[in-house]
Amino acid sequence: MKTLIRTACLLIVSCLALSQSVSAEDKKIGILVFDGVLTSDITAPLEVFGVASRQSWFSDYTPVVIAVKDTDSITTEEGLMLKTDSWIGANPEVDVLIVPSSYDMDPLLDDPKLISYIRHTAESAEWMASNCSGSFLLGEAGILDGKKATTWAGGEADLQDAYPKVDVQFDSNVVIDGRVITSNGSLVSYQAALMLLSKMTSRSKAEEVADTIQYNRFSDKVYF
Repeated sequence: MKTLIRTACLLIVSCLALSQSVSAEDKKIGILVFDGVLTSDITAPLEVFGVASRQSWFSDYTPVVIAVKDTDSITTEEGLMLKTDSWIGANPEVDVLIVPSSYDMDPLLDDPKLISYIRHTAESAEWMASNCSGSFLLGEAGILDGKKATTWAGGEADLQDAYPKVDVQFDSNVVIDGRVITSNGSLVSYQAALMLLSKMTSRSKAEEVADTIQYNRFSDKVYF
């Protein structure tokens, strides 16, 4: 009888450990990429969430790079080549989706598969985010309807004209409305990523990551 009880206990512990392992693998922070994407729009969240994922309090999240096209790598506007983990055609499920920008957004806005993927992901994701003109993709997918949002500095009027249902905020670095966060992009992408991390965890944990990447040495912009 004691042997049976001991065996049952070991099985329960093993199942719990397996369950925790599966749960950890299921937590994904997806970052969309494509040829011509602006580098800082993607490297900022990759660094912030990459540093956070190495901490015990955020180890159940893993950043993943999702390509718009079926390719093993993309090249950013500034010439950085980046390996991809998946592509939208595989319909990867993520808990957070970050949408970056390009100088030419028209091909992306005219891509029905991309818009469908963004719209579908928003139905179950914990957070949706954009940097710079990535907000136009969220707008095209209807994610920003009835919400406050921003885009690249100087592009607010264009976003408002394109999507009248959006409550566009002018002269704002980062805007959070519900579970959607939008930012100006470029270096502000760091502030936005830290603000998102703060909302997902806590102010103190975001400060821990900010200290690690020395954010406070070049910016006094709040991230909580």
